[in-house]
Amino acid sequence: MKLLIKNGTVVFPDGTKKCDILTENGKITRIADKINENCDTINAQGKHVFPGLIDMHVHLREPGFEGKEDIESGSKAAVAGGFTQVCCMPNTNPVCDNAVVVTYIKHRAAEVNLCKVNPIGSITRGEKGEELSDIGKMAAAGAVALSDDGKSVMDSKIMCLAMQYANDFNLICLAHCEDANLVDGGVVNEGKNSTLTGLKGSIRATEDIMIAREICLSESLSIPVHICHVSTYSGVQLIREAKARGVKVTAESCPHYFSLTDDIITNFDTNTKVNPPVREEVDRLAVIKGLKDGTIDCIVTDHAPHSLKDKQVEYNLAAFGISGIETSFALSYTKLVKTGILTLAELADRMSAAPARVLHLDGGEIKEGGTADLTIADLNEKYVIDSSKFISKGKNTPFNGTEVYGKINYTIVGGEVKYSNN
Repeated sequence: MKLLIKNGTVVFPDGTKKCDILTENGKITRIADKINENCDTINAQGKHVFPGLIDMHVHLREPGFEGKEDIESGSKAAVAGGFTQVCCMPNTNPVCDNAVVVTYIKHRAAEVNLCKVNPIGSITRGEKGEELSDIGKMAAAGAVALSDDGKSVMDSKIMCLAMQYANDFNLICLAHCEDANLVDGGVVNEGKNSTLTGLKGSIRATEDIMIAREICLSESLSIPVHICHVSTYSGVQLIREAKARGVKVTAESCPHYFSLTDDIITNFDTNTKVNPPVREEVDRLAVIKGLKDGTIDCIVTDHAPHSLKDKQVEYNLAAFGISGIETSFALSYTKLVKTGILTLAELADRMSAAPARVLHLDGGEIKEGGTADLTIADLNEKYVIDSSKFISKGKNTPFNGTEVYGKINYTIVGGEVKYSNN
C-alpha cells in the first residue's frame, strides 16, 4: 500500500521544509521536493506534517473501568488528537501487574487497530508498594515501561530494586512523585487560593521530596528514571541541577501545568481537580522554562477521563483528572509556539521524538526508511474547545470554551490514514 503526501511543510529536527513524502508498506520510502506517484494522495498544501505524536502517559481505563474510557474510545480520541502512539498506565482493574493483562491490552489494541497502544506495567503487585510485579514476564509480553502511577512507591528499597530489575530488561521506571504521608488529604495547591476557598492544600514538598529521592536513586545506581507530570518550580530546579551533573533523569509535564494557575479553583469546578494540582504562576513559568531549555523532556497529557458521576459531586469527593488527549496539541502549539517560546521543531521533539527516546519506541522522526507515523495539522485554523464534542468518554476538562489554534487534519499510522477531519 502506497500513500503520497504532497505540498506539506514538513517538520524535521533541524527545522521545516516544504516537500513531498511517499510511504509504502508502513515505511517512509522517499522524501523529495516533488514526487509523482500514481497512488492515494493527500494534498497537504498549507498544512504542517509532524512526526506522529506520542503520548507516553495516558489512562485508557480498560480493563475494569470501561465506563470512564476503554481502549476503543481512547484510541479514537487519540488519533483525533494527532497521536499515533500512546502508553497506557497500569491502574486498571485488575492492575496491569502481569503478562496476562499486558497481553490483553495489546490484543484489544490490535482489534481496534487505530493508534499503537503500548502497555505500562505496574512496579508493584496491585500497585500496593509492597512486592515487585512480574517485571521480566511483562517485558516479554510487550510492556514498554513500569509505573505505579496514581501512587508513589513509598518504600525506597522497593523502588531501588525496581529500577535495577527494570534496567535489566531495558525498561525505565516512571515515577509518580507524591509523598503519601505528607499530602494528608490535600486536593489543591496550598496557597492563597486554597485559603480563599477553604479547600485543603497540598504543599510543593509533597512532590519535591519524591523527585529528590528518585534523583538520588538514579545517581547512586547510574540507572535512568523518569519523573511524571512535573508541576512545581522547585521540582524543575531539582531536575535541572541533576541533569547538569550527569544524572540519568528525564521528565514530563502537561498542558494544564504550563497553561493554568490555581486561580481556576476559585469557582469550585471539579474539572480543575487534578493530581498533582495546578499550582501558581511561579510554577507555570518554571515549567515553561523547563520545556524550553530541555530540563523537561516531554509534553504528555496524563489523559484521565472520568464519567459525569465522578465529577458532578462536591470538590473534595470528586475524582482527580483531566481528559486531555484531544486538546494537547492545540494547547501546546497555541501556548508555546505561537507565543514564540518553542519552535515547531522543539514542539515536535517534546511531543514525539523525546517520548520515543525515553521509552525506546520506534518513531519520533520523519526520515527515509523510518516508520510512516505522521500527523498533519492546519496551524492557522482557529477553533474553540468544546468538550461536548470530545470522542473520549471523558468530557472533564478545564479548557472548555478556550480558543486555540492547530487543527488536526490527518493522523497516519504505519502508512494508513486512521483519522481524517474530512
